[in-house]
Amino acid sequence: MNFNLLPHELIIDNFAGGGGTSTGLEQAFGRPVDVAINHDAKALAMHRVNHPDTKHFCESVWDVDPIEVTNNQPVGLVWLSPDCKHFSKAKGGKPVEKKIRGLAWVALRWAAKTRPRVIMLENVEEFKTWGRVTEDGKPCPKHKGETFRSFVNALRYQGYEVQWRELRACDYGAPTTRKRFFMVARRDGLPIVWPKATHGDPKTTAVKQGRLKPWRTAAECIDWSIPCPSIFDRRKPLADATCCRVATGLMRYIVNNPEPFIINNDDIIAPVMTEIANTSSPRCMPANEPLRTICAQVKGGHHALVTAFLAKHYTGVIGTDIRDPVSTITSKDHHSLVTGTIVKLRNNCVGQSVEEPLHTITASAGHFAAVQAFITAFYGNEKDGNSLDQPLRTITAKERFGLVTVKGVLHQIIDIGLRMFQPIELFKAQGFPPTYVFSYGVDEHGQTVKLTKTEQNRMVGNSVSPYLSKALVVANFKHEAKLQVMV
Repeated sequence: MNFNLLPHELIIDNFAGGGGTSTGLEQAFGRPVDVAINHDAKALAMHRVNHPDTKHFCESVWDVDPIEVTNNQPVGLVWLSPDCKHFSKAKGGKPVEKKIRGLAWVALRWAAKTRPRVIMLENVEEFKTWGRVTEDGKPCPKHKGETFRSFVNALRYQGYEVQWRELRACDYGAPTTRKRFFMVARRDGLPIVWPKATHGDPKTTAVKQGRLKPWRTAAECIDWSIPCPSIFDRRKPLADATCCRVATGLMRYIVNNPEPFIINNDDIIAPVMTEIANTSSPRCMPANEPLRTICAQVKGGHHALVTAFLAKHYTGVIGTDIRDPVSTITSKDHHSLVTGTIVKLRNNCVGQSVEEPLHTITASAGHFAAVQAFITAFYGNEKDGNSLDQPLRTITAKERFGLVTVKGVLHQIIDIGLRMFQPIELFKAQGFPPTYVFSYGVDEHGQTVKLTKTEQNRMVGNSVSPYLSKALVVANFKHEAKLQVMV
């Protein structure tokens, strides 16, 4: 449902990241955001190229005068996404300067000077723990949540009703599980409304009965045409911790999974799908259904498929099934794609020791034995692991580590690939529209500004999913459409 906010009221976005909030607000209101404020020139450049009708201010929110920015016009909505490093689980151990720690107080300044009817604030879940810090600049456990309560009381003192909840983007149509704290404050006497979920876990009754749509998945965000290099061909071996996560993930989501996810695409090259055959020109093959097994053969050869899962390079994190939404995207993204190329075994072959000659079907797969040795070393009982630059271990009773059953047919993993997610995949997972520009921006002089991959990742990691800002606005401004009809 698109509708126009009453024309005499402004929409202000004190945004973070690449402009996800503004995208959702514009989708909901049916018109551009009036003002966008950010201290990051690169973030503002990306915002400017995607939201050209918005007035942009490249300043710290502390330096912006709300009255000057709005020219004393009535304000309908102020959105705030203050820096969350002080509260985030990923903030690390460094203390944060006072100005960053207190950015949320800017909401009180807007409330006092412009009296917006509605204020919305987004942050990490830990925002509720906002409190005093110790002498070394780190949060003090004894005063956990103390400042947050004072902040809420200050808003209420100015006449605002205040509520807050934690919402997940995947519940509203985005292919990411990103979970965030949202606060809504309004002073116009109308009730605060929280959006109802539109999507859910496919295994739940609500989804099975059609009351909710199933979560969108990580698989739809991945560009399967991008090569996923073999972990056995790397110049610099993977860290042992990464190897352990890769091996454990392969076992959890592929080898021991009764329904491993299979991707088959056409007109692309390995590692997604290729032909493993005794021919000088192996071809790629079409496949429109992601779970379909490829059975066609050429010159007696076997055709490689790809199974995959998502890995996150965090301590103790194994990864997620490719059919689940992408987990929270951070400004320094650690998401990667792990693929296991598999072939269907012939004549009931169940694998072999690395000391035996390779079977005929492995003529085009040089890593046939390496896979079993790798998984055994890092998933089996050998706690010390086996670095990729060391000799491979002998495989005896652990052959099952390289075997996969797909719809009753036995396959063997012949290679393992690993690559990091690309910005285009991350922006799609965050819920940005496919037309969104993120590789470059426009500065205040109208000149094109190129954005590095690191900057692009930072923008998407800091952004709000457009699905969430849209859902919150639609839920809380439906009365605007009714008022327009009455007028």
